[in-house]
Amino acid sequence: MRINRRQFSAGLLAAAGVVGMPGVLRAQAKPRVVVIGGGPGGATVAKYVARDSQGAVEVTMIEPLETFVTCFHSNLYLGDMRSFESICHGYKLGSYGVKHVRQFAAAIDRDKKEVKLADGSAVPYDRLVMAPGIDIKFDSVPGYSEAAAEIMPHGWKPGAQTKLVKKQLDALQDGATIVMVAPPNPYRCPPGPYERVSVMAKVLKAKGHTRSKIIVLDPKDKFSKMALFQECWQKHYPGMVEWMDPKMHGGIKGVDPQAMTVTTDFETIKADMVNVIPAQMAGKIAREAGLVNETGYCPIDATNMKSAIDPNIYVLGDASIAGAMPKSAFAANSQAKVVANAVRGELTGSRTFPARYANTCWSVVAQDDTVKIGGRYEPKDGKIAEIEGFVSKTGEDAGIRLQTSEENMGWYAGITADIFS
Repeated sequence: MRINRRQFSAGLLAAAGVVGMPGVLRAQAKPRVVVIGGGPGGATVAKYVARDSQGAVEVTMIEPLETFVTCFHSNLYLGDMRSFESICHGYKLGSYGVKHVRQFAAAIDRDKKEVKLADGSAVPYDRLVMAPGIDIKFDSVPGYSEAAAEIMPHGWKPGAQTKLVKKQLDALQDGATIVMVAPPNPYRCPPGPYERVSVMAKVLKAKGHTRSKIIVLDPKDKFSKMALFQECWQKHYPGMVEWMDPKMHGGIKGVDPQAMTVTTDFETIKADMVNVIPAQMAGKIAREAGLVNETGYCPIDATNMKSAIDPNIYVLGDASIAGAMPKSAFAANSQAKVVANAVRGELTGSRTFPARYANTCWSVVAQDDTVKIGGRYEPKDGKIAEIEGFVSKTGEDAGIRLQTSEENMGWYAGITADIFS
């Protein structure tokens, strides 16, 4: 067969067109997943997407910290049951192919599908996973501020604040008064403030304090595992803990860090230590990206944690509105595996599975005395709903409580390995 010049030229043009088509003679670029936040939610998603996609997805985790301090089990550090070093964890996700960018995520351009970094550069994404945690609403308590937190620490973000709470607790003398201003719902780790009260009382009791007192001013009329905590306070620390609901204090009117006082409707309490845990909201970057609603948290699709506002973004952990699930490390880790499955399925066409979530929250109330609450959850009527729950019982045998304590420590070892290694 003879080919004339016109046919030859047409053939060259056709060949050039084929070369220019992605995925034909040139490999298609890998889909890109960017994860903001390296905590229990973010680091878990990054690990599981990278590991299970076996190199088919490019995963970048944006997290400025090289070492993550867990908020969960920080109360055990306060209670002399863990060292500070034992709640610090480095990242070992590089072996799965995760690229760790140690910068702050400054902004999200949802139209361009880019994350702007603090140095001015941008990281493009096909899917973005948001796990920014919480920010503190300092002005939710009159008189409180970021500066005031250096005198009246909240300790609700781990690291320096945790150490400050510990320093102040250890410096107290017998006869001291601690005032805790508890947070309103919803907030990170629902049993956390009351576990903190318990370990504070443990430290005071171990020092031989017989006159010291812990006053809890609560904006709520009930709290998670309330009967269990109150039973244990009476058993282990009789007369030391006084919990006051709004009917008893009338309302928290403000704090004065310089005078070390907390004022309610009925009185002004002079304290030696004040632990203020204000209201909370989703991390700043989620709010500025327009991913929150009027609650200050991010609405999601219960079937996969996808943002209800942007279909290219997933939000999980403390920043999300996760229905019946509490804002806990266990919950974030569980949600992360649902997200990883969904993201991988979207980008690689791999098989996905129906969402199943789980949570357990352990609370240490004394040495070898730990209680727990938890459940299993599934999407139902557009929300994440509890389908099965459990909680420790009052009056339990000491052997059961010891077993629960050991279970708590085993869980921490297991979940931190799952997140960071």
